[in-house]
Amino acid sequence: MFDMGPYYLTALATLLGPVRRVTGATRISSPRRVISSAPLKGTAIDVHVPTHVAALLDFASGPVVTLVTSFDIPAGQTLPNIELHGTEATMRIPDPNDFSGDLLIRKASGKDWKTIPSKFGYAENSRGLGLAEMCAAIAAGRPHRATAATALHVLDIMHAIHDSSVTGRHIDLHTDMTRPDPFPENLPFGQLP
Repeated sequence: MFDMGPYYLTALATLLGPVRRVTGATRISSPRRVISSAPLKGTAIDVHVPTHVAALLDFASGPVVTLVTSFDIPAGQTLPNIELHGTEATMRIPDPNDFSGDLLIRKASGKDWKTIPSKFGYAENSRGLGLAEMCAAIAAGRPHRATAATALHVLDIMHAIHDSSVTGRHIDLHTDMTRPDPFPENLPFGQLP
């Protein structure tokens, strides 16, 4: 949760606004695991934090989201990383850790997914865009989108999920954030709002 969770939770909060309540279940599936990436690849370590986390997030704006983060799924079907289901359609959001990809929509009455083209020039590997936008906003004397309130709220969500699992109850959140304005449409690559 504390490794990859911030990417996905920040994306969800940016899309849907603040979370008001969470319910979580966590576990350490194996007390020891082998590191699979360099530079310590092959090293066995003791596991001290939950490696499988499942949560329900109740957003203040109304949606309920199911979130799973896990190091314990050895093989799975390739699925979109975020999929939002509404009454009229389903929307697949690009992987917030990859910083690129297509937005897909499938209407309830349709059989095919429709690609929604990006309306601004940052559609490929835009890692660091938030920091660049923050610097441009500070230089221009305007508020930036990547706020401390959003970061604190996401951190609060992650801790509340773990607290919920430990206590066996819903956890109401007391932090808040303002959903940032989207980037303007047709923003050329290399230019920031």
